[in-house]
Amino acid sequence: MLRIYQNTYRRTARKAVVYSTKVVCCNHSTLCNITMQPRRKGAGGQWEQHHSRNHEHYLLAGNQARGWTIPPHSRGYGMFVVRILKGALKLRYLVLGGAIGGGVSLSKKYEDWKEGLPDMKWLEDALPQSERWSQFSRNLIEVGSVVKNAIDIAKEDIKSKATVAALGIPVDESRKKYEKLQSQVETLQTEIMNVQIKYQKELEKMEKENRELRQQYLIMKTNKKTTAKRIKKSLIDMYSEVLDELSGYDTGYTMADHLPRVVVVGDQSSGKTSVLESIAKARIFPRGSGEMMTRAPVKVTLAEGPYHVAQFRDTDREYDLTKESDLADLRREVEFRMRASVRGGKTVSNEVISMTVKGPGLQRMVLVDLPGIISTMTVDMASDTKDSIHQMTKHYMSNPNAIILCIQDGSVDAERSNVTDLVMQCDPLGRRTIFVLTKVDLAEELADPERIRKILSGKLFPMKALGYYAVVTGRGRKDDSIEAIRQYEEDFFKNSKLFHRRGVIMPHQVTSRNLSLAVSDRFWKMVRETIEQQADAFKATRFNLETEWKNNFPRLRESGRDELFDKAKGEILDEVVTLSQISAKKWDDALTTKLWEKLSNYVFENIYLPAAQSGSQNSFNTMVDIKLRQWAEQALPAKSVEAGWEALQQEFISLMERAKKAHDHDDVFDQLKAAVVDEAIRRHSWEDKAIDMLRVIQLNTLEDRFVHDKTEWDQAVKFLENSVNAKLMQTEETLAQMFGPGPWTRFAQWKSLTADQQKRRSVKGELDKILKNDSKHLPSLSYDELTTVRKNLQRDNVEVDTDYIRQTWFPVYRKHFLQQALQRAKDCRKAYYLYTQQGSECEVSCSDVVLFWRIQQVIKVTGNALRQQVINREARRLDKEIKAVLDEFSEDEERKAQLLTGKRVQLAEELIKVRQIQEKLEEFINSLNQEK
Repeated sequence: MLRIYQNTYRRTARKAVVYSTKVVCCNHSTLCNITMQPRRKGAGGQWEQHHSRNHEHYLLAGNQARGWTIPPHSRGYGMFVVRILKGALKLRYLVLGGAIGGGVSLSKKYEDWKEGLPDMKWLEDALPQSERWSQFSRNLIEVGSVVKNAIDIAKEDIKSKATVAALGIPVDESRKKYEKLQSQVETLQTEIMNVQIKYQKELEKMEKENRELRQQYLIMKTNKKTTAKRIKKSLIDMYSEVLDELSGYDTGYTMADHLPRVVVVGDQSSGKTSVLESIAKARIFPRGSGEMMTRAPVKVTLAEGPYHVAQFRDTDREYDLTKESDLADLRREVEFRMRASVRGGKTVSNEVISMTVKGPGLQRMVLVDLPGIISTMTVDMASDTKDSIHQMTKHYMSNPNAIILCIQDGSVDAERSNVTDLVMQCDPLGRRTIFVLTKVDLAEELADPERIRKILSGKLFPMKALGYYAVVTGRGRKDDSIEAIRQYEEDFFKNSKLFHRRGVIMPHQVTSRNLSLAVSDRFWKMVRETIEQQADAFKATRFNLETEWKNNFPRLRESGRDELFDKAKGEILDEVVTLSQISAKKWDDALTTKLWEKLSNYVFENIYLPAAQSGSQNSFNTMVDIKLRQWAEQALPAKSVEAGWEALQQEFISLMERAKKAHDHDDVFDQLKAAVVDEAIRRHSWEDKAIDMLRVIQLNTLEDRFVHDKTEWDQAVKFLENSVNAKLMQTEETLAQMFGPGPWTRFAQWKSLTADQQKRRSVKGELDKILKNDSKHLPSLSYDELTTVRKNLQRDNVEVDTDYIRQTWFPVYRKHFLQQALQRAKDCRKAYYLYTQQGSECEVSCSDVVLFWRIQQVIKVTGNALRQQVINREARRLDKEIKAVLDEFSEDEERKAQLLTGKRVQLAEELIKVRQIQEKLEEFINSLNQEK
């Protein structure tokens, strides 16, 4: 069996048609050529054998139009080839059909998904219309039908093309049609894919917007819940906020804090902290073996809540009091705050540490734990510790509405108590004192029961109290929990001999639970009795303060330190913005002036004068080149940066000074502004890479030694004259101090010369003779000249040594040299064209003009570079430093109090504070009345 692989026609030289066919032999899978040619015209068909690989191929020769006829089985081969081509092209049709079907399916899926969305009519403007989707679906289906027709046409063309190829018909036209249709199909495929991508993006966008809308809805819902929670405050929390406000209140206006709170006082190690912990049902305070642990007042606000937690006033962290790790963290934080509050070598502090403890079953009240009263000081305590604790305790107990919780250690002799005397002084009638006897378990073993009965009945101590209670606060074990201590306390009182002895202790006088109930009841009773009176007192204080403000500052509003600080911050930042708006010319002038101010002394003393006094023009130029290069490589860049930094500082300070002269200037900010600017400038430093950049620029500039035009020459001459004149004035001032005033000044002002000035004048006379004889004298005097001057002075009875003569010579010669330099500058003013023609061989020596031209060019390019750095970098970096300083100052209340001072600030702060307290008090009173 043979498979046709390729058919070709060719015509021989004798115009005979030869048909060559490449076939694949199925017997051995090799490609063979079969050549068919006619034997003779009109001959009957017969097979001619052509064998190329020792096997037979038979072709039939017939009398057809071209002389050849293919047998029927060869046509089968051609149709088989067509079927092969059809199968090969089927994959492309599948892909194209899948794309069309995917688009239709996507549209249908979108319709189903859209029907499942919630009704959001407000999104109709943002989303495409449904009609547009339907139109798109119809268009997509139409595109599918067009593509299908195109595919059918392509199939027919491909079939005909394959058939023609199999039959040997030319295929040029068919190939062109096929390629055209193929390009159309590819174009349609691309369009369909683009449409799919487009609407896939639309779907993703809609899903994203849906998620964002849901998030916004949840946030709004959460905010509503949070707002409701914030508005609903408990009474004790509101009252605690009022006390927190009062803790920082300045009593300069004789407005004392008389609001009720429970003050816990007792001797050191009497168990007062343990009593407070038992009431709070948590071991929240640090412990020490015999040492002072309570070093500052601790205000504890107890409130009932679902969870047993603690929180400081100034933090958001909540400590879970059911976890030992959180309890340990809380105790460490309390100890840290206590030690941080003690400053200046003190042992105790008046700074209040405020915390809130909430939990199930807690009685609502506010307690203040104070340092324990001591009778003897140790060597590690400050000398005023004992007096400080006494004064602090008296201050809190002197509040006529404070409830005094007096803690007495039952395990020690009552005669050793210090606290009872203090309590009796502050509350002699005992109308607000509750007495608590601790460590009763130890007292039972050591003390006489009758003595304990007398203590708890108020017959042993001279002090009086509202009630007497006995508690057990532990077994002496640090690791015991509150639950274990309370259980031990209940068991003790159930089995105690004191309790079972008739009349020794009443049942309501024992346990921490009964104590907390009694204290809470008394606390709220005191609050209800006194809160209205305290609110009226603050209202009167507010009225007095507002009247004083109107009388002293009628046209100003009451601005506190925070508001004043924000206003000053805005003004400072405005000045920083103004700094960036300074013109380039002004920056150039300021930087050029500052640069020459920094560099002039070095230029004269280390470059110009040594080179000019070298003796010849060639040596002058050589020495100038060497010194300028050394200067540019070493000191010049750093000095330039220093000059730029000082110029920036000077411009900013001048802006601040000009702001003070404005008609609306408020001098209350001056001290704060000055401190902020000084601190920011102190921190600000120029970028390090600026020095390297300037070094390259300056070295390249100094390589230029030729003045380019007359204008630059005239500017250099003027620069030289101004610089020399300035130096000459300094030298004349030195000479005036050395030689004293002239004759006219002495006559007009009745002054006389000192002995040293007279001697200096004598020396100067001799030195002037030397310079007169040799106007080009060297900078130093020779030994012979020194000897001659000294001998000449000896003839006039003036004794001087050589050092004295040299000291006088230096300013005299300096003045002489500078005068000559001025004269050379005048001569060089008109010598530019001579200089351009003759160069260094010019008859008029103008090397110093060229030197100062080079210096002037360096200053110009350096000033320009510094200006760009200031505008592009340094002004912004200074702005960042100022903002950082302002942020630090805003968090430092002590510094703000130091920098914003005066009667106006203090009165405004007082008034704002009183208003806040009054408003919180009124809010609390309203809630308290509603609870009733």
